[in-house]
Amino acid sequence: MVIKVFLASSSGSTAIKKKQQDVVGFLEALKIDYSQLDIASNEENRQWMRENVPGEMKPTGGIPLPPQIFNEQIYCGDYETFFNAKEDNAVYEFLGLSPPPGSKREVAVEENQDEGDEDKVEDTHLVSEEEEEEEQGSEEAED
Repeated sequence: MVIKVFLASSSGSTAIKKKQQDVVGFLEALKIDYSQLDIASNEENRQWMRENVPGEMKPTGGIPLPPQIFNEQIYCGDYETFFNAKEDNAVYEFLGLSPPPGSKREVAVEENQDEGDEDKVEDTHLVSEEEEEEEQGSEEAED
């Protein structure tokens, strides 16, 4: 499976350039195979991207802006949905990929299955230190 990132090599918008760099940099940091498809210099890429972004994901103007992310032919999302997945530590799920062995998500899924929850895999929520402290504080207050 190849992740396709549709970009505009000659965008006049600094915001779009930063978003594109953020997506590409993050994929490179995770060592995820991807290909960059330029919509500024290749009309076929531009048409394919516009036709394959689902209607409900298109902006009110109707023309989706880069970056747009696909897993082969399957639409993953735009920058906003990518950013949300990144914040939720769910980039692999967002991209339709299995987490690599030893990653936090992989370990959490394995632990759930080891506890006899093979029929039901719950969404694993990685708790921040602040949330953990709040939970401990509320448990102590209840005692």
